[in-house]
Amino acid sequence: MPPRYCTFLHPKPALPKTRYFLSLIQDQELGDEGYEIKVTDESISVAANKPGGLFYGIQTLRQIGVKKNENTEFAEVTIRDYPQFGWRGSMLDVARHFFSVEDVKQYIDDIAYYKMNVLHLHLSDDQGWRIEIKSWPKLTEVGGKTQVGGGGGGFYTQEQFKDIVAYAASRFVTIIPEIDMPSHINAALASYPELYCKGVGREPALYEGIEVGFSTLCRNSKKAEELTLKFVGDVVKEISAINPSPYMHIGGDEAHVTKKEDYIAFINAFKKIVEANGKQMVGWDEIAQGNIGAGDVVQMWHSKEYADSAARKGARILLSPAKKVYLDMQYDSTSKLGLHWAAYIEVDESYNWKPEDIVPGLNADNIIGIEAPLWAETLKTMNDVEYLAFPRLPGIAEIAWSPKNRDWNEYKVRLARHAAQMEALGFNYYKSPKVDWAK
Repeated sequence: MPPRYCTFLHPKPALPKTRYFLSLIQDQELGDEGYEIKVTDESISVAANKPGGLFYGIQTLRQIGVKKNENTEFAEVTIRDYPQFGWRGSMLDVARHFFSVEDVKQYIDDIAYYKMNVLHLHLSDDQGWRIEIKSWPKLTEVGGKTQVGGGGGGFYTQEQFKDIVAYAASRFVTIIPEIDMPSHINAALASYPELYCKGVGREPALYEGIEVGFSTLCRNSKKAEELTLKFVGDVVKEISAINPSPYMHIGGDEAHVTKKEDYIAFINAFKKIVEANGKQMVGWDEIAQGNIGAGDVVQMWHSKEYADSAARKGARILLSPAKKVYLDMQYDSTSKLGLHWAAYIEVDESYNWKPEDIVPGLNADNIIGIEAPLWAETLKTMNDVEYLAFPRLPGIAEIAWSPKNRDWNEYKVRLARHAAQMEALGFNYYKSPKVDWAK
């Protein structure tokens, strides 16, 4: 991704005698994640205020180095670079189709290479429950058995989840866990039918389709509400205990069969539960209807009105506009993977947008970052994941990192050159006709 300040001289191979230096310094402009690279005839150095900055500097070196036989050539260069946004991430849906611990680790490596620092894991939905909750064991014993289209499901034990968190931390990636509520909750209702609100939505049973909005938690009586909030409290408590990040994502989207007054009451109650467990609440943009405020993060995916309302209440906005950054959207009508309910999103469309233009009037200070969701209704393997993520993900990562004015005609040339590195990394990427890959 292009740095803020860069001077190139002539290319030079990094020879065995080349000296490499990593150093921690004090440079206020670089912040916590910025870095400075200097490449000379004799040495390659990376300096940063924090270890994360050193890590990102190394990722840049990996990207600008050119393999020549057994050597890697670098231009003589000075680079000073730091990110535009502190939240630069992707979401992986492991509920619609389950992905193993090793698959998740691979995706962590994929996004970290592009200096993304957040992986949001969508851990529950109508089709499956993917995280062990010891006080409610049937969630995984029953709700973990299914996925879209059949073929079994799966789940992570709490120890496996902690392993994922630790692996991500070693790549300076924060894991944000999501339990989607009060809708997208059928797997939990099928596991514990006593949570079901009789006569509201569909009778709970294990589900392997892709419809949305037919399930809901219950509060049609004091007893039902107490049980529901005990369930939510136990789930949030156990996940918070193994989640070192400051955030807990409660979903909140597409609650079509939840009465509005119940929905608002749920969001307000979820916020109190999350905060009681020492976390800040994150939710999809519909949660703007609740009593949200400073400390909450609203993930804008479809409603500019909700995002604007949330910002006016003091919440921070995480930009995930479906028509630009939903990586599960098909590239065009010939794509065999993905959906297109939001749009067909070619590589140029995912790159040609500005964060400040998504929600008219939204102050840039209200934007916490950018996240590219990857829903998994049609995805079964990591090859499928990479085909939809690449080559769109690098461009989205660039938008999150760099404030420069973007030019698709300039970027598509860089992207074509980057193909060699994607191939070296083994990515199964889409060879968009918008890019002249031969160059």
